[in-house]
Amino acid sequence: MKKKKKGVKIALIVMLCLIGIGLGVLGYYLYEQANSGLFFENTKINGYDVTGKTAKEVMLILERDYSAPELTINEGGQEALTLTLEDMGYTVDEMKLLSELKSCMREQNVRLLFSLMGGNEFEVEIPFEFDEDTFNEAVSASRFLTPRKASVDASLEYNGTEYYIEPEVYGNEMDDADLRVMVKDYADKVVAADRPQKNGTLEVPESFYFLPAVTQDDGEMNTMMGIYNSYCKAKISLTFGEKKEVVDWSVVQNWLNIEGGEATLNEEAVYDYVYELAARYDTLYHARDFTTHDGRTIHYESSDYGYQIDCDAEAQQLIQDIYANTAVEREPVYAVKGYKRNGQDDVVGTYVEADLTKQHLWFYIDGKVVVESDFVSGLPKDGRETATGVFMIPYKTSPEVLEGDTWREEVTYWMPFHDGQGLHDAPWRNEFGGNIYQTGGSHGCINLPPQAAATIYENMQERMPIFLYK
Repeated sequence: MKKKKKGVKIALIVMLCLIGIGLGVLGYYLYEQANSGLFFENTKINGYDVTGKTAKEVMLILERDYSAPELTINEGGQEALTLTLEDMGYTVDEMKLLSELKSCMREQNVRLLFSLMGGNEFEVEIPFEFDEDTFNEAVSASRFLTPRKASVDASLEYNGTEYYIEPEVYGNEMDDADLRVMVKDYADKVVAADRPQKNGTLEVPESFYFLPAVTQDDGEMNTMMGIYNSYCKAKISLTFGEKKEVVDWSVVQNWLNIEGGEATLNEEAVYDYVYELAARYDTLYHARDFTTHDGRTIHYESSDYGYQIDCDAEAQQLIQDIYANTAVEREPVYAVKGYKRNGQDDVVGTYVEADLTKQHLWFYIDGKVVVESDFVSGLPKDGRETATGVFMIPYKTSPEVLEGDTWREEVTYWMPFHDGQGLHDAPWRNEFGGNIYQTGGSHGCINLPPQAAATIYENMQERMPIFLYK
């Protein structure tokens, strides 16, 4: 009996020793596991199997995969820009993520036996940091593959003949603020997701682009085009000999009053223009200087020869020509018209010069003398003196009968110039020139030898000027 009890005791001791050894081994094992710095078998973090990995290894895996998604921005279905999260200023806060993973490891160690037996599943938020400056620099239309081109408004253009509308051009410039809002919204969702995301694509909406402010359908611009084209073809060339004054669109457009889509011509401005022309080009009744054949200068305070624009008639004709909207070349409407002019020169080398002192005349055509002759002028008394001045020869006639209160003469060539006075042949005279006029002068006319009178008559044209001086 004693031997039996002793055996039981020994067996019990052995068993306790074995249990102690087992517990020691288990304790050591648990200690080793708890201090291994590794995640236990069947441990998952955010769906990743992290068995046997350190917190830093897991951190690098998560950082890699969560940072991997790329965003492709398309324009019209074509790639314009591809960005990584890092490009857009999103970077994982490694220290914070590592700290969260170490917390997971501590939690597994707290639940050591359960963790070893069944593993663990953890969810951690991936902590991203955001740099706005990096984001703004990366997310800009200026970095797109296709260069930016501004939209251009439709415009009213003139080709020298008529107006037309140059259509608008649609560019691809956009507001970076709209683009950044779209990309930021997308990126924020990617970094906030529980699991790593795939690469994404965004299409730039048409609404992001800067559109032309004015299109070819613009009502006001089309109205202006119609108005301008109703006047812009008018080109009135007013000729003053070789000199021209042109009223074209550059002038007419300043004479238009446009209001409420309707245009009216400022007639007061037209009249002002005509008055200004008259001030520059009228010569009738104006003072003038005349250079004689021998180089002397004769000054006339007034001239009965010259040109005078009919301002009212010319203004009305000009208005009519503008409304006709076509090209025309013409002389101004004159109230009085001389023989020939070139700009302000209304003589242009064609005239009769009569020196009443020397009783001699010269007939010039285009600067060349065609007749030179002595003459007999009016008796310098009894109201018969020949007038001095600048006159016009309005017409010529052959033959003609000249009559006074007490006399009557038939002449072959008659060319009047002032108040019944004129040039004519005097076949009844045998002598001309000298001082004959002082005692045997005419009734005011210029008496000429028949041959000289004939040559003058043949070359004389209506409205030619004659200069008479002493």
